Amino acid sequence: MHVIAIYDIGEKRVGKVLKLFRKYLVWIQNSVFQGDITKAKLEELQMKLLDIIDSDYDSVVFFRFRSDSVFKKDFVGRPFDPFDNMI
Repeated sequence: MHVIAIYDIGEKRVGKVLKLFRKYLVWIQNSVFQGDITKAKLEELQMKLLDIIDSDYDSVVFFRFRSDSVFKKDFVGRPFDPFDNMI
């Protein structure tokens, strides 16, 4: 499935959450990740998040799609390609 994740995390925990997300998804923009992930890996990510975040303060939203082709992205300004900077 294709996932877009957006998070709002307290300063003390944001580094750990960023590092965790980079293991599972592709960084798009501040606090936004996307990518293809299996249901099992998504559940694993969510369980690991529970060990890091303060669920009374922090928030993580996952938008799930069956595939990358079932939604449309519109850009205003320069389109963002997370693979621009890859060597």
